[in-house]
Amino acid sequence: MDQQANLNRGIMTQSITVTDNRTGETREIPIENGGIAATDFSKVVPGVWFYDPGFMATAAAESAITFLDGDAGILRYRGYPIEQLAEQSTYLEVAYLLNHGELPTVEQSAAWEREVTYHTFIHENVRKRFLEGFNYDAHPMGMLVSAIAALSTYYKDAKVLDDPEILHRQVVRLIAKMPTLAAAAHRFSVGMPFVYPDNSLGYTQNFLSMMWKVAEPRYEADPILARALDVLFILHADHEQNCGTTAMRVVGSSHGDPYVATAAATAALYGPRHGGANEAVLKMLTKIGSIENVPAFIETVKAGKTKLEGFGHRVYKNYDPRAKIIKQTADDVFTVTGKNPLLDIALKLEEIALKDDYFISRRLYPNVDFYSGLIYQAMGFPPEMFTVLFAIPRTSGWLAHFQELLDQDVKIARPRQLYIGETERNYVPISQRP
Repeated sequence: MDQQANLNRGIMTQSITVTDNRTGETREIPIENGGIAATDFSKVVPGVWFYDPGFMATAAAESAITFLDGDAGILRYRGYPIEQLAEQSTYLEVAYLLNHGELPTVEQSAAWEREVTYHTFIHENVRKRFLEGFNYDAHPMGMLVSAIAALSTYYKDAKVLDDPEILHRQVVRLIAKMPTLAAAAHRFSVGMPFVYPDNSLGYTQNFLSMMWKVAEPRYEADPILARALDVLFILHADHEQNCGTTAMRVVGSSHGDPYVATAAATAALYGPRHGGANEAVLKMLTKIGSIENVPAFIETVKAGKTKLEGFGHRVYKNYDPRAKIIKQTADDVFTVTGKNPLLDIALKLEEIALKDDYFISRRLYPNVDFYSGLIYQAMGFPPEMFTVLFAIPRTSGWLAHFQELLDQDVKIARPRQLYIGETERNYVPISQRP
């Protein structure tokens, strides 16, 4: 039946027709949720694989967690616009939303916060025998990756993945302990003593206490800074099928436990192409040096001699919605910390770039990393902690994907390859090799 007939019946079918020119076989393949099933394609052209390095045009998962429309600049968690969540919600509420599918009721929220608070402490051996075993100048992110994996050895029930109650316990533990591990890694790297969690404080307030407390009986974080960090955590909680999430899902597909899967995702984030963009922005702004140097720097970018860090995104071809929120958050932070001297350079850079046809035609707009580094630096975080600050909130998104793939009973990840090596060769004894 042709398309017009379907329209007359009020039905609009979406499909593609594939023909194997080697055999003449033709098959119609339906388009569902914006994609086609590779298994249907392989029925027409058996033995032929999609070649897609970096998954540029391949959907490796079905997910109901995060919706992202890069062309329109839209980001939603479980259907809720990121703008609404950043303005009205809290990070722990968003973590609940990601992992349970719905926003919590008053009772559910209170129970969830109690659970997370109860599990903030880490085993003493993790701190005394494991973390303190690193070299004095170890990078906090390397320590964090190792510590997360080590937790797998402390919770023997972590490998029980078919019991919802046990799995929920691992989810709570990881979300609760990430700030503790992160702060411990920082304190060790700068020669400061470990600070135990203060469970009378909120999530971000507790983290700031573990980071900055020195000799005061109780550390009281500035509420503006604590809220700013909470907003940043919301913005970084999930971002669809990125490199770290893919690593989480690949390890999860083998039924590795949540700790080793989270360690794998964190290791992926450790790579400078994934989690190091905001640090690169700071280095760029520092190198530019002053507002007067911005126009000349823009010209070097357009000439292909250097890169404009913090602009453009693999997915977004519009203004990153998170960048707009972060820009306002930066203003709030600077009322407390004083303006970061690099801010004026960043603002001038953005102003010129957004008016230049070179960047407009390439759809290069500021992304979430353009301002986040300025905020972290103003709050006192050293650059080596920036990726750690990324990993803390992203854990809740990773765990949501981990649980989702278990619910879907996803097969173990096993991509195909196109072999480009030597054909069959006969072994030559070493004495006869040229």
